[in-house]
Amino acid sequence: MKNILLFLFTVFSVPLVAQSQEHAWVYFTDKADVATSIANPTTILTQRAIDRKNAHNIPIDARDVPVNETYITTVKNQSGIEVKAKSKWFNCVHVIGSIQDINALSGFTFVDHIDFADTNLNTRIATTDQQQFVDKNLDTQVDFTYGDSANQVEMLHVDYLHENDFTGEGMLVAIMDSGFPQVNTLTAFDRVRNNNDLVGGYDFVDRTDDYDAFTGSSHGTSVFSDMAGFLQDEFVGTAPDAGYYLFRTEDVSSETPVEESYWVEAAERADSLGVDVINTSLGYQTYDNPNYSYTPSDMDGNTAFISRGGNIAVEKGILVVTSAGNSGNNSNFPVIGAPADGNVYAVGAVNQDEIYASFSSIGPSADGRIKPDGMAQGALAVIINTNGNTALSNGTSFSSPIMAGAITSFWQANPQRTNLEIMQMVRESSHLYNNPTNQMGYGIPNFQTALDNLLNTVSYEEQTVEVYLNPVSELLHIQKNNLDYLDLKIYNLLGKLVFEAEKVSEEINLSSLSSGVYIAKFETENFQKSLKIIKK
Repeated sequence: MKNILLFLFTVFSVPLVAQSQEHAWVYFTDKADVATSIANPTTILTQRAIDRKNAHNIPIDARDVPVNETYITTVKNQSGIEVKAKSKWFNCVHVIGSIQDINALSGFTFVDHIDFADTNLNTRIATTDQQQFVDKNLDTQVDFTYGDSANQVEMLHVDYLHENDFTGEGMLVAIMDSGFPQVNTLTAFDRVRNNNDLVGGYDFVDRTDDYDAFTGSSHGTSVFSDMAGFLQDEFVGTAPDAGYYLFRTEDVSSETPVEESYWVEAAERADSLGVDVINTSLGYQTYDNPNYSYTPSDMDGNTAFISRGGNIAVEKGILVVTSAGNSGNNSNFPVIGAPADGNVYAVGAVNQDEIYASFSSIGPSADGRIKPDGMAQGALAVIINTNGNTALSNGTSFSSPIMAGAITSFWQANPQRTNLEIMQMVRESSHLYNNPTNQMGYGIPNFQTALDNLLNTVSYEEQTVEVYLNPVSELLHIQKNNLDYLDLKIYNLLGKLVFEAEKVSEEINLSSLSSGVYIAKFETENFQKSLKIIKK
């Protein structure tokens, strides 16, 4: 089964050309300059990533240090070996080659061990050990007309978030998928482009910055629309004002384990860029070569390479949202796939009447954890197609981004909360929280309830900061409420720190900044708020 989780189109799997070629992960013994890199984190992470980790007490450790490029080059130069991906979190590379050529790599002193995707080929027991913001400032209340998207938005009460000016602004999201054609041209994405919120991306399959150039799959475009799409009075995504990175990690021409490695590499890049939320409408159960396929008992959150990578992403402070899967009707494999089995927020599908969709993969995980974590509309979900029109489609591919956008907008209300705290608050707002089921997990979240609970716990209205004369040409005016002092950091949309000031007064001169869009982060010991500012 091809595990792009939708019924939008059918993909035909292509067998491997050479059955003698195997997939494997080659793990290295060490890294170069670990202590120096950790002591100078700006050499390996963006300032936004560093600030996010510091705000949530997440240590910068050896996993953040890149893989030794000398080791990678040495492996690449070996006869019969092709290096397809690398992972700093696992300190390994993904290779393709014959059994003999791959095993020969064990002769290098810097190679710790090798794990074949076909576990029957492993001479050792594979280890599963793991080393171990932003408020929106609007002059008027947001008043969207949701049109065709109304049901899927209002089911989760995301309209309440939007009415309270939480539309994802200042948050960063990464989407891993199979292709994003026409996101650079469709009217539905004018809002995200014109606001400079489409901040970048990468095609890990073809190794190119042209992440929207691949036209073999438009799945990612449809997924993206449920978060960022906007057609006046016709369609509104659940986080229309967040910033987005688009990463192609799925190769629709075949189904092989290297796609898991592409995904992990993309998650690592997202972490280094300071991304807050990842959405992935992909899942892995079976492969073209059945020797690589998983069984339901493998869905324990700690077996699949992608699931272990998702777990590390969560450890690093990212909130990972993923499709539960579309195998609910498959008697041989009805349960969630990878990475939904990990410590991530897995989303199943209901129809427009909030009734379980029979195709939606069920729980629990193989080790008994409640799955899915939540439900959103995935049967007859509304998307934007590549013609720029609204359309209907089925699959947890769409319930996932609808939920991911909702969580992104919700987290904006109090970015001081950790990813784990936010996930738990969303679960607790869900209608089956006290009586979860295998089909629907904790059920459908109510983001109105979640937001009311969140704001009531942080005295949100008592401490605040606003800015005016925005767009600003020179002097930015600052209005503080119940705050004795404020420190200010200003970042460009790539997360680079471009301005910093301590104990700012009621106005500050920004004439040194170039024209453009920035995120201004105000903070004290117990307060933090981020606002978008525009420099004329």
